[in-house]
Amino acid sequence: MANSIYETVIGLEVHVQLATNSKAFCADDASFGGDPNTHISAVSLGHPGTLPKANRQQIELATRLGLALGCSINETNTFDRKNYFYADLPKGYQITQDKQPICIGGALSIKLGNTWKSIRIHHIHMEEDAGKSIHNMAPRHSFIDLNRAGVPLLEIVTEPDLRSGEEVDAFMTAMRQLVRYLEVSDGNMEEGSLRCDVNISVREQGSTILNDRCEVKNVNSMKFARQAIDYEVRRQIGLMESGQKVKQQTLNFDPNTGVTSPLREKEDAHDYRYFPEPDLPPIVLSESYLNKVKAELPQLPAALYETLTTQYQLSDYDASILMEEKATALFYLNLVQHSPNYKAAANLVINRILPWCQEQKISIAQFPLAGNQLAALIQLIEEGKVSNTAAYQNLFPAMLAKPEQAPLALAESLNLIQTSDGDFLQKIAAEILTQFPDKVKEYQKGKKGLIGFFMGELMKRSKGKADPKVATGILENLLKNH
Repeated sequence: MANSIYETVIGLEVHVQLATNSKAFCADDASFGGDPNTHISAVSLGHPGTLPKANRQQIELATRLGLALGCSINETNTFDRKNYFYADLPKGYQITQDKQPICIGGALSIKLGNTWKSIRIHHIHMEEDAGKSIHNMAPRHSFIDLNRAGVPLLEIVTEPDLRSGEEVDAFMTAMRQLVRYLEVSDGNMEEGSLRCDVNISVREQGSTILNDRCEVKNVNSMKFARQAIDYEVRRQIGLMESGQKVKQQTLNFDPNTGVTSPLREKEDAHDYRYFPEPDLPPIVLSESYLNKVKAELPQLPAALYETLTTQYQLSDYDASILMEEKATALFYLNLVQHSPNYKAAANLVINRILPWCQEQKISIAQFPLAGNQLAALIQLIEEGKVSNTAAYQNLFPAMLAKPEQAPLALAESLNLIQTSDGDFLQKIAAEILTQFPDKVKEYQKGKKGLIGFFMGELMKRSKGKADPKVATGILENLLKNH
């Protein structure tokens, strides 16, 4: 049996750590880092008699993400207890949402090459994170850091619409971009702010049956996700072709070996013994509250892509780079309010401003030049007053050094203004042809590439001030009639 007769079916459970100041159900600091067990209190440690309190900011961020994804928002939200016993969950249960999650339905569009695919969302629910177990500090003991215990999370559960590691990568990239645009989360996968559990199954092409799945837990790298998916698909196909059954399991992926291994049998809902959280009343969201949150949503990545490629007529490549980070997109949109040269503005941002900001280790929001100054620089180039080379090698650094000065005045002070004075350029060109008669003969015999040599000499003698278009015309005319 050839592997091409099989179809991979993948669903994701994406965990987004929210950008709140405090934890989900108490006032503990929710920031990343800190010495182990310093962001804790009696509430996050689950001491008897302590009571949780809902975090208003968590609810708002969940609503914001749900509206951006086109979800239906559940106006009455309740919380539930999900029971399981691990050392990183001191209470012995997790406060989550089971029966009434805050967001139902919705979809996220992902870009695959030049095509788009919509991945359906089943639901999004609010919950709290567990602490972190550390197993490599001592041979016989595990250590627990509870700083993360109680940090607010959203769990985004997709429908099984993904078919490959490439699609999972595209989904996670799009989700990271979206949560950053919305300022819901920093989306930092290295710090665990965005991670996913990958549910993988295999079936024959054309089948609509969902076979038993295996879940690879806590993947926080897309490279590892692709490797885990590739290995798990091969493993499951091997089992099916040898007549064995794929067991529903929770798996760990070891990036050192590229192999998955069982952690435990995959739990179903009844294994967690959900029941309503008795210490948290229902959260009711009014229509006016939902309208207010919706009105405050920024332009979303998919709509921004459409704006950049249609209204500003940018290529897919340029648009994708400019919209990768919200701050870059806002910077570009501000710049083109001052300049109608959309492509030149994109080139300036992509090829000069972003590399400079990276070199200086600053955000583009901290870039020292305003949109009108950069538009003036673009205009000097477009009008032929400053050569492209002089603009970027001399004028642009001078503007950064003296942001208070107008670009034209700086260009004049640096003697960068190009001349289109025909008499001046005609005289220089005639001198060059007189000095290099052999080159002139070679050109006239068909070696037309020598025009570059003559232009180089002319630019050198005019100290870079010759208008290239005018100078080329003068040289060609003289060479033709020499």
